[in-house]
Amino acid sequence: METKDRPAPGGRTALALLLAINLFNFIDRYVLASVEPEIRAHFFTANDPHAHLLSGSLGSAFLWSYMVSSLIFGWVADRFSRWVIIGLGVILWSAATAGSGLATTFAFLFAMRLLVGVGEGGYGPAAPTIIADCFPLSIRGRVMSYFYVGIPVGSAIGYAIGGFVAAHWGWQTAFFVVAPPGILLGLACFFRRDPRVEPHHLQPKRRATLQDYINLAKTRSYVLNTLAMTALTFAIGGMSFWVPGYLQFRGMPPASRIIFGGILALGGLTATLSGGLAGDYFRKRFDGSYFLVSGIGVMIAFPFSVLMLFTPFPAAWIMMFLAIFFLFFNTGPANTALANVTKPGVRATAFAVNIFIIHLLGDAAAPPLIGAVADRTNLNVAFFVVSAMMFVAGVFWLWGAKYLASDTAAIEGAKS
Repeated sequence: METKDRPAPGGRTALALLLAINLFNFIDRYVLASVEPEIRAHFFTANDPHAHLLSGSLGSAFLWSYMVSSLIFGWVADRFSRWVIIGLGVILWSAATAGSGLATTFAFLFAMRLLVGVGEGGYGPAAPTIIADCFPLSIRGRVMSYFYVGIPVGSAIGYAIGGFVAAHWGWQTAFFVVAPPGILLGLACFFRRDPRVEPHHLQPKRRATLQDYINLAKTRSYVLNTLAMTALTFAIGGMSFWVPGYLQFRGMPPASRIIFGGILALGGLTATLSGGLAGDYFRKRFDGSYFLVSGIGVMIAFPFSVLMLFTPFPAAWIMMFLAIFFLFFNTGPANTALANVTKPGVRATAFAVNIFIIHLLGDAAAPPLIGAVADRTNLNVAFFVVSAMMFVAGVFWLWGAKYLASDTAAIEGAKS
């Protein structure tokens, strides 16, 4: 029997598997970003005036299909086995990642990135809802932070693998290297049981109604959290795609991608864990602690991200580390808040809608936009333009802090 501070049976095993999948989720995403300079050089001439714009569209291709498919799979995940959906999604995106290495034309590579997005659309909405079902409110923030360390660490490994493999065996090989583990992890999902059918979850079943979804749109903390995540995703998602190209623009060698990967792993890992712990710790003392932690962190990150643009290397690495640390402080708390203010019956759909909005208005447009600005000016100017959205994200989170406690209490009261 689950107690106040203990996970449901099998919760820790589920978390471990989902963390491993999330790790390869971001490895597969950012291998592409790591080898972007080589892809651009392979498919476009050096004097092509639209090379950055077209190359940036590869990042958007994944996001377009991801945000649309997540709406479909989010609805399905509220009604059918989430583990089967996750398993199929992981296998699909891993196969498409391998297919990216077979691309002989830009159109084929573009199509493979679309398929990667479809696969991840089955995973994105379902995974955090399983964690929310397996772990109680009192420890959910730090548990979510464990899951979301896959973002900085997986991204860092993707950058490092891509840079190293591309330098020795070509950019195509980088995609072949990272695909097989994902397929194995996807197969492991088929042996898991959805926590909604465990004995401690047995209760009269009720399908989500239209009113449940209308109430979601009326939940102020959910809406403001989504707006904050959209603003931050626009900035960090767009910039992260162009980091290898930016380092090249600043005159850094290809090996600098490995240095960046190390900084991202260390800063992102420590910040994500610290943010989750801080959110849970201060929840007992401050209403809306998850949003306070998120908003203050991202506002501190903003000036460091600007200083990085105007600081020469190697000192710029310090500014980059500080910006990354405070940027990732919000990851666990913000996603925990999403789970806490939504009913279990619509939770996967709530995450899916969040995914759709933050990518549609966030990083789906950012990579080609940054590329277009860079084609006309340079990457330093492009990064400066989008970094202001970090401050906007902080404003939304601080605004939402006044509503979070009451919205969370309303959901917990409805469950009891």
